[in-house]
Amino acid sequence: MTAQSIPHHIAIVMDGNGRWANKRFLPRIAGHKQGVDVLKRCVKACDARGVRVLTVFAFSSENWKRPTDEVSGLMDLFAFALSREVPQLKADGVRLHFIGERQGLSARVLKSIDQAEAVTRENSSLTLNVCFNYGGRWDIVQAAEKLAAQGIAVTEPHMSQAMALSHVPDPDLVIRTGGELRISNFLLWQSAYSEFVFVDTLWPDFDDRALDSAIAEFSG
Repeated sequence: MTAQSIPHHIAIVMDGNGRWANKRFLPRIAGHKQGVDVLKRCVKACDARGVRVLTVFAFSSENWKRPTDEVSGLMDLFAFALSREVPQLKADGVRLHFIGERQGLSARVLKSIDQAEAVTRENSSLTLNVCFNYGGRWDIVQAAEKLAAQGIAVTEPHMSQAMALSHVPDPDLVIRTGGELRISNFLLWQSAYSEFVFVDTLWPDFDDRALDSAIAEFSG
């Protein structure tokens, strides 16, 4: 692949963790744990290929409707994964941003988020945006509310500057794993001109070959 064929910004809807676990008669949290390991490899693969921004949909605002034990397990996994992975992400030059509504998150999760962002703030190799308790409609509403509170006219450029991902260019490529053909309230504003690639592979089975295939489809 040439540098011109590599998207600057890839966004991924990481779908299929629960189904992956169900197929193996495992608890759903086992699929989410496997998904964390896949994300870790995906970050390295994107960095190696010259992708400069990776944005992932980790927990949507609609995910609160899932069974209480699954949500609780996801929160514990999130906090644990951050404590385990942030030192290596820092060493690899990855800068972490967490995008989403923070109200309602536990003190433990908020502390993990703040620490991860602070520790990686000076990194510049790859920006990893983790959309957590995020929804595209929420993002648009919070941007409009921000402008209204500041007395700024609601124009397209002003809205773009007020969106939660204003620190990076809009995604060139959006990948959704798991076989579903929808975007599920992900980056509604930012993906207006993105290329979309939908793959049947469940997220825990997503590997370098699947990433290269999606990039090849984008470049074509």
